[in-house]
Amino acid sequence: MIEVYNTQTHAKEDFHAAKLGEIGMYVCGPTVYNYIHIGNARTFICFDTIRRYLQWRGFKVKFVQNITDVDDKIINRANEEGRSAAEVAREYTEAFIADMHAMGVLDPDVRPKATEEIPEMIDLVQRLVETGHAYEAQGDVYFSVRSFPEYGALSHRDIDELESGHRDLRAGDADLEGRKRDPLDFAVWKAAKPGEPAWESPWGMGRPGWHIECSAMSRKYLGLPFDIHGGGADLIFPHHENECAQAQAAWDQGFANYWLHSGMLQINSEKMSKSLGNFLLLRDVLKTAKPEVLRMLMLQTHYRSPLDFSEERLDEASAALDRIVNLVRRLRWAIENAQDIPSPLQTKPLMKLTKGTRNDFIFAMDDDFNSAGALGCVFNLVGELNSQLGDKTVSISDVPTLRASYAVIVELMSVFGIMVDEDDESVDYPQEVVALSRELTGYKGGSPRQAVDMLLGCREDARKEKNYELADQVRDGLAELGFTIEDTAQGARVSYQKK
Repeated sequence: MIEVYNTQTHAKEDFHAAKLGEIGMYVCGPTVYNYIHIGNARTFICFDTIRRYLQWRGFKVKFVQNITDVDDKIINRANEEGRSAAEVAREYTEAFIADMHAMGVLDPDVRPKATEEIPEMIDLVQRLVETGHAYEAQGDVYFSVRSFPEYGALSHRDIDELESGHRDLRAGDADLEGRKRDPLDFAVWKAAKPGEPAWESPWGMGRPGWHIECSAMSRKYLGLPFDIHGGGADLIFPHHENECAQAQAAWDQGFANYWLHSGMLQINSEKMSKSLGNFLLLRDVLKTAKPEVLRMLMLQTHYRSPLDFSEERLDEASAALDRIVNLVRRLRWAIENAQDIPSPLQTKPLMKLTKGTRNDFIFAMDDDFNSAGALGCVFNLVGELNSQLGDKTVSISDVPTLRASYAVIVELMSVFGIMVDEDDESVDYPQEVVALSRELTGYKGGSPRQAVDMLLGCREDARKEKNYELADQVRDGLAELGFTIEDTAQGARVSYQKK
């Protein structure tokens, strides 16, 4: 049984899908006025992992993620740059999708844009007005917070203690405050201003408030109530609280059955902010960090816990991932070069551990998607395999056990969106290795892979002839290009890591 921590109840609960075998999942997407930062990326990677795991466990997941392409921040940027809000939104929508692809984040099944869902939002606002939960004021429409007694149930805030501070005021439009009946009320529709995007509505030309779009789109594409609503912890209040309130007030039924929120990201133990000079865009981080290493770093901390991002943590994640990748290569090498000799391995305990690893992985992930615990299960198997293999030549009789171990590691890491079984033949070797091979071996071809084979053969011959100077030239030349040579009982094995 999968257990999830529900923000609304502050407790772990058994997860029961509304429809047997099917899950509806909505995760708030970006407001596209800039490139996403590393904190945004953490949220999207966390929920990509949760989605992948649920699918792996056999659920049919319908994943919806919106794009907020009309908003004060987009309009402000457009005005600053002398172009239209649509142009700004289009540029950063494309950039966001490109960043997600770079990180290996799966595309949502539905990616609705706010500007394409205006009729559904107007219908929702009209329903709120008709049921007495919203009111019009000079072309704006506000949700009446005190008309909904359950307001505050998601964020666990007392309505009488809340102070005004919703998004419309934070955007600097203080004139709106005088139009509200209560300072806690928030805009669900905003009257048009000169030069801003606007749509015709029963209250005149205007545009939707931020919170209304997710309520309308999640209902349209998932129905109510749906299973999981996700997002960063910073969205719990006011965004998700307002989403939940206006949806339940309008349709008088449940909204999301389980609310999941990812923890905040810090930079070197400090809050990320532009004022501190530690504001990191994802695409800048990816200039020096590999996507799979960044995913690894994220997975090493439970999705609900705060995550500290630093170069040191990245290096640790890189080393951890290398340990798994190198073991997978080592397994593949051992399997391909097995010989007809007595087995040097303890195959029965190893097979038992291999089977147990998969079960332990599921047990950890079923416990509120504990990726750190699940990774620990993989590393236990990796450690045992490294210990048993050593520099031994394995027996043909060991191959079934090693194949099973190999398959489990590859499968479980793929659940995290990390591919560790890249075939050496698919790795693009640098062209510079051809020049090195021509210099040291006289190679006349143009294939980097053949050039490496020639260099390894040259090194082996040089060692047999005790020409250690040439052997060292080969080793050092390959090392400078990113190659590592490992001498085993079955011969030299080379691995390559792009510098």
